[in-house]
Amino acid sequence: MKKVWQVVIVDIHPTSMLGTKLILEEQQDLSVRGMTSTGTEGLDLVSLHKPDLILMDYRLPEGQADQYISRIKELSKDTHVIILTDEDNVKLFRHLMALGASGMLSKQASPSQLIHLISGLREGYVSIPLSWLDSAEWGQPSEPPSEQYAVELTETETFIMERIVQGVTYDKIASEINVSRRSIDNYLRKIYVKLDVSSRAQAIERYALHARQSKTVS
Repeated sequence: MKKVWQVVIVDIHPTSMLGTKLILEEQQDLSVRGMTSTGTEGLDLVSLHKPDLILMDYRLPEGQADQYISRIKELSKDTHVIILTDEDNVKLFRHLMALGASGMLSKQASPSQLIHLISGLREGYVSIPLSWLDSAEWGQPSEPPSEQYAVELTETETFIMERIVQGVTYDKIASEINVSRRSIDNYLRKIYVKLDVSSRAQAIERYALHARQSKTVS
């Protein structure tokens, strides 16, 4: 008998969330352990249940789901994250997968497509629409990091990254700019999204690379 996968649903639409719950629980090997409409409460549910799967709406009250994917993986590294979105395109799929997601599904997908995607994950496979293979974007190589990443950071975000690269602790940085330690975490989440990374090490590597490139250009 298959292991029963524990599932958490994060969706801003209560009716849709309930419908998804009913679809999942028609399967004997899926059990919904919690539901919420906010990313913050979703993180709490992940921390509490360590679910096998979390279905997350791409657009949440606090912003896009990007900022939560890496945090979910930090709380529960084996949890699969499927993003539910209206923006069904290859570029977004690649972006979400780079952040640590295990799949993306259109909100217009049928119940059988949802179950098929989950079944694939159980076997170690990611499912994508066949139409994507004919997309011009699918055949294009991933875009290399752009110099715009460093430019897009605010003055405070740039200062924080410079200090992190220098090895300064988060608590020390917080005291230097007179904010709370929690505020530094908030800044870092925004920085990770802008740099398109999911970890501190990746952020340092990406920022240092473009800092060197900027000096070379100037």
